[in-house]
Amino acid sequence: MVQTLREKFFSGPEFLVGAELVSVRGTMAERSAVKARAYAQQLTECPAIDWISITDNAGGNPQLAPQALAKPILYAGKEVVIHLTCKDLNRNGLESEAWLLESEGFQNILAMTGDYPAGGLAKPVFDIDSIGLISLLEKMNQGFGLEQNGAAGRRLGKTRFFIGAVTTNFKLQEGEVMPQYFKLQKKVECGAQFIINQIGFDARKMQEQRVYMDDHGMGATPLIGNVYVLNPHVAQIFHDGRIPGVVVTSELLEQCQRQASSPDRGEAFFLELAARQMAIYRGLGYRGVYLGGISDFAAVARILELERSFARDGWKQFARQMRFSRPGEFYYYDEDRATALSSRQPRTKEEARPAGAMYRLSQWAHDAMFTPGHTLHDVGKRLCQDAADPAQGPGPLRALERMSKAALYQCRDCGDCSLPEIAFLCPESQCAKNQRNGPCGGTRAGACEVDGFGDCIWLRAYERLKADGAEQDLLRHVPMTQNQGLRGASAWANFWLGRDHTARDSQT
Repeated sequence: MVQTLREKFFSGPEFLVGAELVSVRGTMAERSAVKARAYAQQLTECPAIDWISITDNAGGNPQLAPQALAKPILYAGKEVVIHLTCKDLNRNGLESEAWLLESEGFQNILAMTGDYPAGGLAKPVFDIDSIGLISLLEKMNQGFGLEQNGAAGRRLGKTRFFIGAVTTNFKLQEGEVMPQYFKLQKKVECGAQFIINQIGFDARKMQEQRVYMDDHGMGATPLIGNVYVLNPHVAQIFHDGRIPGVVVTSELLEQCQRQASSPDRGEAFFLELAARQMAIYRGLGYRGVYLGGISDFAAVARILELERSFARDGWKQFARQMRFSRPGEFYYYDEDRATALSSRQPRTKEEARPAGAMYRLSQWAHDAMFTPGHTLHDVGKRLCQDAADPAQGPGPLRALERMSKAALYQCRDCGDCSLPEIAFLCPESQCAKNQRNGPCGGTRAGACEVDGFGDCIWLRAYERLKADGAEQDLLRHVPMTQNQGLRGASAWANFWLGRDHTARDSQT
């Protein structure tokens, strides 16, 4: 009997191998699509490949929908993982897409926020983020409940999605790394059943990811290592920061560039580097690997052959050599000098910076106005209840809200405010992807992947909370899904009258 991917992940000691198939632009008749289909067929026929993963508009570029390439693979009996991202569809579109995938037999989903659309030509959606998408898929697995006239209605049949998510700790600053760990925990809590890490070339960070999950209640969640086959050109692209969230250091770039002058342009070197990384993941206790950066089956076969040829403990020496980190890079755990990897002893964190007067003023005003039982909270609620337009509240109060929040937070008047959950930083105006449940993976040395947005608001929020010793509370709130129907209404009135996400969350 053929095992499903879910069964493979949770049974048996086998080290699993998945391969990435990047979609193409154009129809299935295009030369690039024919080549991709031939590669997919070879992967499908290879018993050492446990699943094939197909991208969704990778890099923010328009491409053929993954199902087109996936159907022949699925019908041939190979497990397929479909990437589903939030950049091109709103929550209705994502739900529709999920029903279609379930109906056609695609149950393995990798849920991601997604890359910002390339070139700035397409308008990004980001109606929900990866947490929202994982939560949506998990609700569908539980039997999606419909509402009729505001009351609970019938429940739809349960889906059988095997939900995956992506994480990264290959970040430079503490305020980047820790929110990624917190968000990973939230993804697992919301329904993620397996995790794939981002591309990275630092064995200590690779091990730290595994140890952190073991130490924080996620040890039973399968963790898959990302093995990306470099070449001199791609290494330069990664080094230049042109792919959000992926880092190739100057030291690694120099090694890659030296290979460009070899007769095979470094092919043998890069395949062995990938095989060594695969061996490291196996030695570190990962559940399997995810092979990307190649579209030639002979290269896949060579990587697998090389990895099988290594001595059982050879990965330990490989790990000592794969230490491509940046000066001052943050690690959660101290280094184990005997192995050059991470110990299980958390490091002493950097001293917190002062939070600033603006943050303190925001804390005081929020506590005074929005804490039940406080005078200003009760007065505001009563005034909004008695207003001619309860959606806006009294005119003078609404004017005060607009002016103060625009001046202090660059407020966009979304009506469903997340300021207190992000240390009084506005995700609408200060985050390119409107991330309300933690950071995406695209920061570069703390800065947003999109020019013009400055440092990531989740890094800044972490530092503000750290000043109070409360950084562990950064993502303790129930996952937030913004109500777009409140846009343009008073966020103050919506809070006081129980219409925004905080009222829904209190009932969850």
